[in-house]
Amino acid sequence: MDAGDSNNGDSFEDLSFWWVFFGMFYQLLKKRQRAIRYNSILTADDRVTEFLHGHWERIFNRTRMTRDCFVRFSSIMEQTGRLTASRAVSVEEQLMIFLFVVGHGASNRDAQETWQRSGSTISKYFGIVLEAIFNMSGEYIRPPDMTNVHHTIRYSNRFFPYFQGCVGAIDGTHVSACFTYMLSGWEGSAHDARVLEHAISEPQNSFPFPPPGKYYLVDSGYANRGCFLAPYRGTNYHLRDRRRLGGDRKKEQFNYRHASLRNAIERTFGIWKRRFPILRSMHQFPLDKQAMIPVACAVLHNFIRMDPASVAQDHVSGDEDDDDASSEDDSVDADPDGVDVGESSSHLNIPQDMDMGAFRDYVTNCIHEGSSG
Repeated sequence: MDAGDSNNGDSFEDLSFWWVFFGMFYQLLKKRQRAIRYNSILTADDRVTEFLHGHWERIFNRTRMTRDCFVRFSSIMEQTGRLTASRAVSVEEQLMIFLFVVGHGASNRDAQETWQRSGSTISKYFGIVLEAIFNMSGEYIRPPDMTNVHHTIRYSNRFFPYFQGCVGAIDGTHVSACFTYMLSGWEGSAHDARVLEHAISEPQNSFPFPPPGKYYLVDSGYANRGCFLAPYRGTNYHLRDRRRLGGDRKKEQFNYRHASLRNAIERTFGIWKRRFPILRSMHQFPLDKQAMIPVACAVLHNFIRMDPASVAQDHVSGDEDDDDASSEDDSVDADPDGVDVGESSSHLNIPQDMDMGAFRDYVTNCIHEGSSG
């Protein structure tokens, strides 16, 4: 090897050394800049402690849960191994990050500032918690008890016995007052009837078909067939329309009571969207997460519904004031045709040999006779 080759080798080694040196310096500079950026007096742990032990309204506003509800949910997630604390981020903080994002429609940047964490950390734990809650859907999104008559129907002279075979209401993919079934992943432009057809035709979707004589209420966008009872098309629905316009009075009576009973799902859907504003703006997430987020929010909704204090606080904070309170059209006393029928017509389940069209006419006639008697 001559002197020239030796000098070239030394020059290459010197250049490599400086590249390594500048690389290390750059990483140290980035860490220094990040340390300066996240310089709140309160650490993330301090914030978690402050929410858990501060005023009860603060943790509710942050997580959409009461303190007891949050602690119980956090314990379930940790004890079942769905979430585990890392060296730097506790289970409570992971949940609070996720609940903050879905409960406020917050951006990654908003979450960074609130929790004094990097964008990658926020994204990482949002994904971890999302997957963990999504995997709980089998436990918390379950079919209702289809053997008994729901109390909303049983103790209403407008609904019982006419709709005593009803086990729920379907609107898109959202069923009953709590979510009992969900099929997520369809594009928003898909027609509801097409989504339902897919749900009931594919065995892997595990659609909860009701037993014989029972049925779901559906809106006029669906066909009146099988185990789905739809209103009459082209007929008025609302009390104010009935007062103002003429028409087939018997069908109007049926449609009015049908719509009133279906309001449970419409109220639930409105509460759900206000509780989790992320449902209105999921476009910033990848498609796989967009399909998981509604299911995870439905799990959270059902879990929260199990906590009376959280439900009561929803009323206080206004989340349910518009949609869950009784209005003129929803209250039992508002229907001028509502009469106390007692047990006089207590057998209105679907006969085995009667199709849904004939059954709807049968119920319509019973309602009309009851209100005219």
